[in-house]
Amino acid sequence: MDEYYIGIDGGGTKTALLAAHGDGSDTRCIQTTGASWREHGFAGVAALIEKAVNDMGCETISGIAAGMPCYGESAEGDAALRSALEATFPGVPLYLTNDVEAGWAGAFALSPGIHLVCGTGSIAYGCDDRGTKVRCGGWDDFFSDEGSAYWIARKGMELFSKQSDGRAQAGPLLGYFRKEFALADDIDFIDYVHKNFRESREGIASFQMRVKEAALLGDHGARAIYYEAAVELSLMANSIRHQLALPPSGWQVSYSGGVFKSGDLILKPLERLIEAEGGVLVEPKHTPVEGALLLALSKFSKQ
Repeated sequence: MDEYYIGIDGGGTKTALLAAHGDGSDTRCIQTTGASWREHGFAGVAALIEKAVNDMGCETISGIAAGMPCYGESAEGDAALRSALEATFPGVPLYLTNDVEAGWAGAFALSPGIHLVCGTGSIAYGCDDRGTKVRCGGWDDFFSDEGSAYWIARKGMELFSKQSDGRAQAGPLLGYFRKEFALADDIDFIDYVHKNFRESREGIASFQMRVKEAALLGDHGARAIYYEAAVELSLMANSIRHQLALPPSGWQVSYSGGVFKSGDLILKPLERLIEAEGGVLVEPKHTPVEGALLLALSKFSKQ
């Protein structure tokens, strides 16, 4: 019976799985919902992954590398997640890590470099040719996760309130939000946020798209939020750079995550900030889920 290796790129909003034989042939992929144990519980995450694997039709599994959100942030949570996955896939070798390592593995094909993940949350990870690994950011959306979709969304909500009551100069964001949310009165924004976004981390993160649209309409305050996000991300990259054995110039930074779909709003200022420190912003070689599969193959395949 054919053996498969599986890479998992878990996220707060969506999770991707990619399977292949040891020689990289017969690839199978599937995408499902978010896999944060803080949101869905350990049993919920394990059941989600089990269903996805079954749907891919992988009969014999010889190794799984799973990059998961929140991993490495709670010793108790890490142990519980590992136990749930090991019980779901008994006897299958499992490499469990944070999803940022899967992003790095894909972006640099397991070679030295620094990777920024900026989706629902934000985190950075780097590795040098000595094998030294450093993580930065990814603390928690309640008090950190700077530059993330969640962070940008809350900044955008804050900007609406300031533009509405005169603490900030009114821009296109004000009229756009009024129309987008059918507000009879600006104060109705409070109820709208509580009813539609407050109870869901993913929901708040999705609000980032409204901030993006306001920025594209030319709102200076919204554009400034993306610049500030780029500053925060560059700080993470620089922190890692100083802890690794990387060259003083030409060190590489790559990226993945939904926020980067905002294009030049985030990438142009980030590129300038990285270059000002001697680094180079590069496009990822592979996707995070391909990186997770590379991790599985490198650790468990004998081919």
